[in-house]
Amino acid sequence: MINNSERIRIRRQMQRRIRDLVAERRRSRLLETPPEPPTDSGTESRLTSV
Repeated sequence: MINNSERIRIRRQMQRRIRDLVAERRRSRLLETPPEPPTDSGTESRLTSV
């Protein structure tokens, strides 16, 4: 059985790992694709691709 402080430590560690992973994926995505030129349909395509 894990106590409360261990539970909090594990939760923070998991959140840190998830945040780091999301940031890494965001960086790699920005490096792979060049920025799109602003168009009227550009905002719709970005919303649907997410």
